[in-house]
Amino acid sequence: MTRLQAELIAWLIGAIGVTGAAAGAILRPAAFPHAWLAALTTWLGWPLGCMGLLLVHALTGGRWGHAARPQLAAGMTSLILLPPALIPLIVVLPALYPWLRPDVAAQLSNGFYLNLPFLAVRTIAYLVVWFGLWLLILGALHRSEPDAELARIAPPGLMLLAITVTFAAVDATMSLDPHFVSSVYGLITIVDMGLLALAVSIFIAIFQQAAESSTLRDFGRMLLALVILWAYLDFVQVLIVWQADLPDEAAWYLPRTRGGWGIMAGLIAAGHFLLPFFVLLSPAVQSSRLWIACITALLIAAEIIHGWWIILPASGRGLGLVDILAMLGVIGTGAALALRAPMLPGNSVPEPRRA
Repeated sequence: MTRLQAELIAWLIGAIGVTGAAAGAILRPAAFPHAWLAALTTWLGWPLGCMGLLLVHALTGGRWGHAARPQLAAGMTSLILLPPALIPLIVVLPALYPWLRPDVAAQLSNGFYLNLPFLAVRTIAYLVVWFGLWLLILGALHRSEPDAELARIAPPGLMLLAITVTFAAVDATMSLDPHFVSSVYGLITIVDMGLLALAVSIFIAIFQQAAESSTLRDFGRMLLALVILWAYLDFVQVLIVWQADLPDEAAWYLPRTRGGWGIMAGLIAAGHFLLPFFVLLSPAVQSSRLWIACITALLIAAEIIHGWWIILPASGRGLGLVDILAMLGVIGTGAALALRAPMLPGNSVPEPRRA
């Protein structure tokens, strides 16, 4: 399949998804807000994760970063979808967040933070930082010495990215339950984004170019490291909540471990950690394009399920057609923009020089 064919398919999927989600907003208005939030937050991990990985590679080096750089740069460019995608979310904010209702806000101890004016200020700050970093990274990639330029940007860029992503995660998803508190929540989100971005970039890279076995092994080891880190952080959060046994914190897990959501939690544990972990331990798997493609596809699917699992239980309902259509719409459109990115003026990334 050529890039143009893949782009056309992505545009088609995106158009079907967005049209279906818009119809769902009219026919099932109660289901749309959480469906759109789940789709938007899941997809957003891709461009932001790509930024982070590009900056991390600038400091650490390695074959994996050079091999996946064009895909990381293309994924980062899909960030241009964020401003229009935020418009439907702004419209449905009162249906998403209890703390926007005066009766709930009056009873909160963290009302100084969870209020609409301060949220607007923070959101503008996030957009300024993220788009500013995107332009800086894109400019560095077109310099004669991109690695050196990226290395200069990386330290302050990674700090800004980590801070803004942490606060954005609290605002967008953790505050769906304004009483839930987790000091590791932002870090879990950061690792989530990095793993999604790496899985998508590797999946595309191994089909677009013939990767050497040594590069494939690097890909496999990077995936394994992030899978372990994600599982460790998620387990730490569960362990702390279980040990503390506080009503406000336990209440966040209860709807996510009952009925169908409990089954989905098991699928996430299997697809996001258990299967990738044990499979990627094998050196033969790490050197196989087919196995790496299968593992990255599994991780992408698990991340989508994880996005639903985080958001939808707060709505008090199960997974529905509107949720699937919204996810297809946002991810399909984002993929189409990423596939179009190398053909935009001034946006193609030169092939990196390997040491």
